[in-house]
Amino acid sequence: MSKYDVIVLGSGPGGYVTAIRASQLGLKTAIIEKESLGGVCLNWGCIPTKALLKSAQVFDYLKHAEDYGLTVKDVDKDFDKVVARSRGVADGMSKGVQFLLKKNKIDVINGFGKLKTGKKVDVDGKEYSADHIIIATGARSRELPNLPQDGKKVIGYREALTLANQPKSMIVVGSGAIGVEFAHFYNAMGTNVTIVEFLPNLVPLEDEEVSKQFERSFKKAGIKVMTSSSVETVDTSGKTVKATVKTKKGEEVIEADIVLSAVGIASNLENIGLEDVGIVIDKNKIMVNDWYQTNIPGYYAIGDVVPGPALAHVASAEGITCVEKIAGIQVEAIDYGNIPGCTYATPEIASVGMTEKQAKEAGYDLKVGKFPFSASGKASAAGTKDGFVKVIFDAKYGEWLGCHMIGAGVTDMIAEAVLGRKLETTGHEVLKAIHPHPTMSEAVMEAVADAYDEVIHL
Repeated sequence: MSKYDVIVLGSGPGGYVTAIRASQLGLKTAIIEKESLGGVCLNWGCIPTKALLKSAQVFDYLKHAEDYGLTVKDVDKDFDKVVARSRGVADGMSKGVQFLLKKNKIDVINGFGKLKTGKKVDVDGKEYSADHIIIATGARSRELPNLPQDGKKVIGYREALTLANQPKSMIVVGSGAIGVEFAHFYNAMGTNVTIVEFLPNLVPLEDEEVSKQFERSFKKAGIKVMTSSSVETVDTSGKTVKATVKTKKGEEVIEADIVLSAVGIASNLENIGLEDVGIVIDKNKIMVNDWYQTNIPGYYAIGDVVPGPALAHVASAEGITCVEKIAGIQVEAIDYGNIPGCTYATPEIASVGMTEKQAKEAGYDLKVGKFPFSASGKASAAGTKDGFVKVIFDAKYGEWLGCHMIGAGVTDMIAEAVLGRKLETTGHEVLKAIHPHPTMSEAVMEAVADAYDEVIHL
């Protein structure tokens, strides 16, 4: 039997990052993967979707070349090549993970891992043992009972990435990041898209002003938006799919080539031996402490299988925290109130901290500032004037409670707010930190200035 200090089950952005950090700390490490290195994020999620969205952005630029004083004739797309490019980007990233694991002398064990008692893992009949076993098996597309996925007419995100033919029409159910990113991509490619959201606003976890701006942008782009609505049944017996949608006004039947179910994710907990070992699960999540230890000594869990935001960067941070604690390093628990969230549709959305509503409900006296990109010189020059930056401060102490952005490139800008909040930066400090001009990022400074009644460019 092979013996290790650490075995990681799953090689997504939680698993492979954990394994590399463990190896850096001098721990003999192995990683078990049943499919492709990099997990869902690199192969079927974060990375390939961004490649598709980039193709959509370039296509949109070409169609609007005249806006920039340029003439481009006969603009068209090759859907197969767009998908092939996305798959190529994903394959390249997966090979990159393979290189990193080899460079860090981590043993890669291919196969399906099942936990055993006594700090052991069975991989297709062969046993491995470790002092510390870290579960990082991730998640998959969640299926609703009334919306069963057949992989052809009712699909999840995996099929949406690799459709053989571009559908003429599509219904997207759910308006979280996955739903709106695919809705934007297919709409930009020329598919007739309807998006159905059960809650009153699209991207319902975002600040309400952001959600409303986003809905306006989607409608302007030609996407049909149905909020406060739910898909009750789907009929796949014919050539197309007929979805019965319940709305505030009654039921409506919508027809489309394909229905994409984007109603969240389900943790991959089945058949990995949790019950055999006695690891406690609640609401499809493994229960852990601040250091990701389960109730059974020597077994840990990180990423989408534990409570908290199901995001790649969260899984990576949890894994690093977990192995650094194992190695005896003095670490601090992750602050889940300072996790940035990003949505990569057009316009992009990025946020961190409390929404205005949450801050009011928490009893804070607020200073709220907002700066529209329509007043930004860089945004005007780039032709990306939609959106704004919104900041929320505690009026008493100047604490930066939240930051919410919608517009071009904001997913790259949100890090300023994350770092500022981590360093307990006050509104006045942000205001006095000189931002470069002309940039999209100076909108952060301008929004803070607006909160403190010092805004110049509004």
